[in-house]
Amino acid sequence: MADMPIDIDHLLSMTGGDADLADEVIGIFQQQAQIWSRMLDPRAEASQWADAAHTLKGAALSIGASDLAAACDAAEQVGRNTPPSPAGAALVLNDVKDQLSRALEACSRVSHALSRPGLRASKASNS
Repeated sequence: MADMPIDIDHLLSMTGGDADLADEVIGIFQQQAQIWSRMLDPRAEASQWADAAHTLKGAALSIGASDLAAACDAAEQVGRNTPPSPAGAALVLNDVKDQLSRALEACSRVSHALSRPGLRASKASNS
């Protein structure tokens, strides 16, 4: 799965090799993403969207979405250190939203990959 926005091996390592738990984590990530996305408003106070970017960064790291985490880190740093104009904030946050969209699109592919019987059997025997 070249160019996969989510590192399945990392996700499985974070969930102790439990494919069912990994799939549950993906589901929680998908549900929470709507909340985070609404908080990434360039017209809001920079501290608000910087906090949302920080939270989303942690969630992205937990599922192995490193590109999303990097975009969130950049937005968080801008929001906390040199809050930009609304137009500048929109540019920074658009990158986060683009990476979030890629990660969300990948969630269904990851969920499907986690459902493969061979994956579950091989990971279960490693526990």
